[in-house]
Amino acid sequence: MFIVADNIQITNKLLEKAVRKEDPYPIQQLVKKCESAGAEAIDINSGPVSQNPGKMAFLVQVIQDVTDLPVLLDSANPKAIEAGLKASNKTAIINGVSLEPVKLESILPLAKEYGTDIIGYLLNPDSSVPPDMTGRLNVAVELFEKCLDAGIDTEKLIIDPIVAPVIWQDGNIQDMEVLNVIRQLPDLLGFPVRTIAGLSNLTTGKGIKEKKLLLERTYLPMLAASGLNYILMNVFHLESVKTAVACRELMSNGIFTWESV
Repeated sequence: MFIVADNIQITNKLLEKAVRKEDPYPIQQLVKKCESAGAEAIDINSGPVSQNPGKMAFLVQVIQDVTDLPVLLDSANPKAIEAGLKASNKTAIINGVSLEPVKLESILPLAKEYGTDIIGYLLNPDSSVPPDMTGRLNVAVELFEKCLDAGIDTEKLIIDPIVAPVIWQDGNIQDMEVLNVIRQLPDLLGFPVRTIAGLSNLTTGKGIKEKKLLLERTYLPMLAASGLNYILMNVFHLESVKTAVACRELMSNGIFTWESV
């Protein structure tokens, strides 16, 4: 699994202040720490500052000044995503699109125009989460068809099956369904579609930190065994990162060495 840091979130007061003042130092220091912790890509969740597309451009510029890692432009604002794409001089991925009509109309065409990868969420048109595997797979087929209609190459699509918070009434049941979705997507769509999952979604809400981390480390091998390609996670949860790396090494086609774990 390719490890994507979800630590660049403007809900972080320190980052919000840095973006508001356009002070690159705190942002760049955090990005360097993420890379040192094992991040192989950086998700830029611009949150409420997405209303100002220039702030996304600022974030992309200052982050790419200190790392060559791919960046995920995580916003529901198409203008912010486009500003980030224009500012990027390295690999950028759109995060993301769903069957919500306004996103199909305004975000999906950006992937075609800029030739970038795009993450597709398995959400209903009203943004609700399908409750089971069948619902998610039906959405996947429709989303795939929308991408084809928009002229997007199949290898550009990355599917997010939507990990459910376990505190939902059927959250744990849905998360077992997610594993089956990941397994079945390649056969259903007819090509080796890539997948991404947000691990932090699993433990959203109140709970004892140690138990949350235990759930993360338990669910990670399940995701890996199902064939997940990208894991979006807090890379400062060091034991979880170690688990993700160990899963990858066990499933690698290369020669195993202890040094890689």
